Amino acid sequence: MTTLALAIDERVADVNFTETDISVMLKDGRTISAPLAWYPRLLNASVVERNHWQLCAGGYGIHWPEIDEDLSVEGLLRRAPAPRAAALAS
Repeated sequence: MTTLALAIDERVADVNFTETDISVMLKDGRTISAPLAWYPRLLNASVVERNHWQLCAGGYGIHWPEIDEDLSVEGLLRRAPAPRAAALAS
């Protein structure tokens, strides 16, 4: 019996935005999309601030230095919006 093993690489390859959504492309070819409304700091950020992101956590996270926002691939895969306390603090 043979088993097909897929190469899963959940590290971030790229990040893009529309007016309403964030899309995160993973190194294994998958794309995760979520509404910007879930992440108020990103929603209220300028285009320049949104596009200035950095990889963190070994490529499993994204950091926006100007707005002090961090998202993890794990949270995006779980479809977890920002905690309410973080939304109120911004």
